Amino acid sequence: MSFLNKLKDKFTQTKEKEEVSDKYKEGLSKTRQSFSSKLNDLVARYRKVDEEFFEDLEEILISADVGVNTVMTLVEDLEMEAKRQNIKDARELKDVISEKLVEIYAGDDFEVASPLNLQEDDLSVILFVGVNGVGKTTSIGKLAYQLSQEGKKVLLVAGDTFRAGAIQQLSVWGERVGVEVIKQSEGSDPAAVMYDGIQAAKSRGADVLLCDTAGRLQNKVNLMNELSKVKRVIEREIPGAPHDVLLVLDATTGQNALIQAKQFQQATDVTGIILTKLDGTAKGGIVLAIRKELNIPVKYVGLGEKMTDLEPFDPQAFVYGLFSDMLTEE
Repeated sequence: MSFLNKLKDKFTQTKEKEEVSDKYKEGLSKTRQSFSSKLNDLVARYRKVDEEFFEDLEEILISADVGVNTVMTLVEDLEMEAKRQNIKDARELKDVISEKLVEIYAGDDFEVASPLNLQEDDLSVILFVGVNGVGKTTSIGKLAYQLSQEGKKVLLVAGDTFRAGAIQQLSVWGERVGVEVIKQSEGSDPAAVMYDGIQAAKSRGADVLLCDTAGRLQNKVNLMNELSKVKRVIEREIPGAPHDVLLVLDATTGQNALIQAKQFQQATDVTGIILTKLDGTAKGGIVLAIRKELNIPVKYVGLGEKMTDLEPFDPQAFVYGLFSDMLTEE
C-alpha cells in the first residue's frame, strides 16, 4: 500500500481522526490548490523523471515557501530515492514526495506528542512572544478556551503593557472564554505584572498561567532585555519555568515569519511555534522551512476563525491535507 493511501486509511479509521483531517484539508485548501495543481501539471507534462523535472519541482516547492535550503535537501533526497527505487514514471514520485515531507518534519516519529509541557501537579507557565499583528492575543484566548474545556483552571497575564489596546484586547478574550486576566495599567513594568500574575495563580490554585508579552522587533536590545527580565522573574518565583516559550508567527508573511523566528530565537529560548492564519495563505510550506532550518517544532496551527480552530500540529495530517486532492484521482 502506498504511503498516501496509508495516510488515507489512518484518517478515516475513526470519526475523531476524520474531524482532524477535515480541518487540515479545509485549512490548507489555498496551499493545496496552488501546490497540487502545479504538481499535477508537472507530472502530466513530464511523466518521465529527469533533471528538468527536478528543476521544475524545486520551483514549485520554493513558491510554496518551503525554503531554499530545505528544498535543495529535499530534492537531493528525492533524486537519490528515485534512483534507489528505479522510479521512471513521474506519477510514482508523488508518494515519495509526501513521505519525505513527513520525514522532514517528524523524522522517524510520526506520532503527535503533547504540544505543551504541562506540569502534572504544579503550576504550568507558558510565555507567548511575537510581533504585533500576528494573532498572539487571539492564540492565547483560543488556547485558554481549549485548556479550560479540558477542566484546567487558567489565568491570563497582560504582560504587553507597551501596545495601546493590548490589555483591553486580552481582557475581552478573558471575558469571552471565562478566565481571569491579571493586569496593571498601560506603561507598567511587564516584569511586575508577571510577578502579580504568578502570585495570583498560586493563591487561586491555577493549573496554567498564559503570559502575553510585548512584540517590539524595532529595537532588539530592548526586546531582549525586557524578555530576559520577565523570564528572570518567572524563574525566581517558579524554578524551571517558563515551561514553554511559544513564538506566534503569521503564516501569510511567508519567509518574513522565518526571519522573525530567527530574531526571537536569539532573544529568548523558544520551545515551539504557533503558526496562525495557515488557512489564509497558499504558502503553507513555511511549516517545513521552520522545522528544517530552525529545528523548532510547530506546536499549533491556526486553521480558521473559530475558537476550536487552533489545532495541535500533526505532520501526517498536514501532508494528507496537502495531497488529499491527488488521492481522489487515484
